Parts: sequence; C-alpha cells; structure tokens
Amino acid sequence: MTVSTIDIDKLRKWIGKTETVEERIAPFPSNALAATLDRDDTRYEDGTPLPPLWHWLHFLPIFKLTDAGYDGHATLGQFLPPVPLPRRMWAGSRFRFLAPMCIGKTLRKESSIASIKHKVGRSGDLVFVTVRHRVFDGELQGIEEEHDIVYREAPNPDAQVQIPPQSLETSAFSRVVHPDPVLLFRYSALTFNGHRIHYDKPFCTQTEGYEGLVVHGPLLATLLMDLLRQEMPDATVEAFEFRAVSTVFDTYDFSLHGQPEPDGKAIKLWVRRHDGALAMTAKATISGETK
Repeated sequence: MTVSTIDIDKLRKWIGKTETVEERIAPFPSNALAATLDRDDTRYEDGTPLPPLWHWLHFLPIFKLTDAGYDGHATLGQFLPPVPLPRRMWAGSRFRFLAPMCIGKTLRKESSIASIKHKVGRSGDLVFVTVRHRVFDGELQGIEEEHDIVYREAPNPDAQVQIPPQSLETSAFSRVVHPDPVLLFRYSALTFNGHRIHYDKPFCTQTEGYEGLVVHGPLLATLLMDLLRQEMPDATVEAFEFRAVSTVFDTYDFSLHGQPEPDGKAIKLWVRRHDGALAMTAKATISGETK
C-alpha cells in the first residue's frame, strides 16, 4: 500500500487566506467571447450587464512568464496553497447571481480559501481546494461563487482505466459542438489561461497521458449557459452549479443538453461525449419568462 506524502496540516494553513482585485470592466472581452461563441449579439458597451459566467473574463491572475510552472500555470504557494501534485483541474463551481454587474464599472472581486481536503482515490492522492469569490460594485454584491479545484498525481500508465457513467440520450433541447483547437485557443487567450493541456497536444498526449487537447471545464459550463440563453432568452438566471464528471477532448464532437424540471424554474443541463459518456452535469435556477 502506497503511503501518502501529503502534509495536509501544512496546506490547511492557507485556509482563510484572502485576495482582492479591482478592475474596470472593459467591453472587449465580452465582444470577443460573443464572437467566439458565434453569438449574434448587439455590441457590448459600457452599461451592458455581463452575462452569467462572463466575469471569468476579468480579474485574471497576471504573472511573469518566468513564474509559470511546467504546465503553464502560475507556480503555487502564493494565494493558492503549494499542493505537491502536478495535475490541476477545475472540478466544479456553485453560483448565485444577486445583481447585474455592468461593463464600464470598476468592480471588485474578493477571494478567500474556504477549505482544503485530502483524499486517496484509485488514482492516488487527491487534494480538493475550494475558493470562495464575491464580486462587488461598490458595496453592492452581484456574484457569489464557490470554485472547486482538484489536484492529482501524475498519470500512471498501468492504472486501471475508469469508465465514466453514461449520459441520458434524450433531452428537451440540445446542440452539437465541434471543439476545434481555435475555439480552445481563443478561450485560453480570453481567460489568460496558459495551461498547456488546452493547446499543446504533445504535452497532453506524452506528458499528461490524455488522448488529445482538453476542453476547458469553464468553457463547457459557458457553453451550457449559452445553450440555455438560446432556448430561454428572456429568463433570468438566479443560481447555477456544475460538476465535471469526465474529460472532453478536441478529437470528437460533443453535445450540450437541457431539460426543464416540472416546476419550470430549474433546468437540468449536461454535456454528453461522442461515446455517450457523461462529461458535465449542471443545474440552473431561473426566473422570468421561460417560454
């Protein structure tokens, strides 16, 4: 039996650590993301509310290239704890959208480390870090987010392949997405995400052991939210949550799905891979016109 070398007590000293970032919200990132998603929107400008999840285009961590780790991410040990595991993934998030946050305003994001947990799974050590974010316009809070990050060991070629659960085949509405490298590159650029699993195929296949470029978890969540916008353009999203289940690669098309619950206020959303595997589950709570 392998003995864990994770010093969880040392890592837990990061719980409660805070970080505050202010930014004037410029219109370019929203216009660029709308073009990337092939949206026929009117032009985003000062005074336009940010669509749900598009705050991810802002408050980005900027670090010198010499401070990047082997995988393109910033080295750990400053705001995020120095977890001694090489693979870092976005596991899921939970949101409440409390008030519109508008382009042109100077907004403030306050972040804190909420929890750090250690588990041992079939693939070895796992460390889960939950970060709590709040976005304000002055004293008005517009967004509350909890972000789960999972850190894992390097891939073991002898490890047993885990078979993900199968997705539902039918839904009230759906859309097929072709995840070409240009889509992944644009999203990486817009979110200042240097993680090499999204654009460096030799790194993905030879170092990380993946079968292709990895589609960003937040991009999948953004696409699910965009699917909901297309189907229910007049609905207001009050809350949203998602959880990554299995990895999506650029090697095959995947599909987005939605199914309203009987009450009409909760919408189940999910991502289905080409092989039928469930890649992401999500739920949106909405108000307003839902027809």
